[in-house]
Amino acid sequence: MGPVNWIAVVLAAGVAALVLWLFWRGASPRVKSWLYAVQLVPAAMLGHALARIGPDKLELKPHLYFMQAGGLALAIVIPALWLAQARHGVAARETWRDSAALLIAYLAMGTVFWLLG
Repeated sequence: MGPVNWIAVVLAAGVAALVLWLFWRGASPRVKSWLYAVQLVPAAMLGHALARIGPDKLELKPHLYFMQAGGLALAIVIPALWLAQARHGVAARETWRDSAALLIAYLAMGTVFWLLG
């Protein structure tokens, strides 16, 4: 296992928060104020997962950055979002938009980790 790139974790959380902020421009200021703090947790988890893969393997297979980030969004975050929003009666159109925002945010996190390798 390689070391966690904590600089990438901090920057990835910021980029993901920015993506979500752009998608959720109409959100309340309270929601927007929490975006960065909330994105630190998945960014740290992604950083740990990538560290476990190791820098040697990631150098040979850079697509793993995006597979890990996108997989986290598609397999865990987005299904949880759908369940939560269905429970509260949120329109499917809004849920699709939020899903797209989260997938793009997670792929942006993967991009940050890839660039800072």
